[in-house]
Amino acid sequence: MFDDRFEQILRPYLPFLPPQEELTPGSDLKDLGLDSLGTVQLLGTLEEDYQVRFRDSALTMDTFRTAGVLWDTVQSMLHPAAS
Repeated sequence: MFDDRFEQILRPYLPFLPPQEELTPGSDLKDLGLDSLGTVQLLGTLEEDYQVRFRDSALTMDTFRTAGVLWDTVQSMLHPAAS
């Protein structure tokens, strides 16, 4: 699962997610209210807070489809696989 900071960053961009409802890896971000402007703002916030840079290949709608996919993308930038 993701860390608390990730959920705290993500929740303000999800206006249709009630405060008491759990955010799960399968939560569809678009269904929860993430729009294109929110996606751009969220991208900047994640890069700043986690000190990472999203690669061009990660700048797709699929990356921002669910909380789990987005978290996996952030994790992969934090802990790149050894080559």
